[in-house]
Amino acid sequence: MRLSNLSFAAGPAGLASSVARLEDALGSTVRDGGFHPRFGTRNNILPVLGDRYLEVVEVLEHPAAEKAVFGQVVRARSEMGGGWFAWVLEVDDLGPIEERLGRKSVHGSRQFPDGRRLEWEQIGIRGLMADPQLPFFFRWISEPDLRPSALAPADVEILEIRLSGSPERVSEWLGCELGPVFDGVALTFGAPNGVPGIESVTFRCPKGVVTL
Repeated sequence: MRLSNLSFAAGPAGLASSVARLEDALGSTVRDGGFHPRFGTRNNILPVLGDRYLEVVEVLEHPAAEKAVFGQVVRARSEMGGGWFAWVLEVDDLGPIEERLGRKSVHGSRQFPDGRRLEWEQIGIRGLMADPQLPFFFRWISEPDLRPSALAPADVEILEIRLSGSPERVSEWLGCELGPVFDGVALTFGAPNGVPGIESVTFRCPKGVVTL
């Protein structure tokens, strides 16, 4: 399992406003990522060091957003004011996770502004909806030249993810023991009796060390 990306829901002011805040905080330029036709959402992305990326996601007024669990999760977080709502893990084989969770993965895609389509399979969004400290999992279908890692990364590095929740609960979800460092990124837990989810993320970037 590898840390692939972090997802941030746009606030009530919309995608452009949230992207502008992120760019100002980190000192880097975010790119138009296109839209997710199956989920009723669209995103902007910031490739970061380590073949990772950040995405800022906005739900659209589209029937797919009402049906898709991902669209529902984004809408709920946006209505709460926006903010970090998911950390996402890439795996080579979803089979063991499908077997452990007792359900099949779903197909996802993102349509680029130039018409190209990025495709993957994902699972675990329902777990995230029920318990926001939990990551979800995915596997790429598209070739590497379409993935965010094919873009030159910004001078931004993820140093730490701080979660409100329980490392034991996340370890159970992952099916393995979770340590204080995951894939080179510090993973810190606080407020075990508070509202679960991502509290903050710390970066090294052109503006220095920044926590959002």
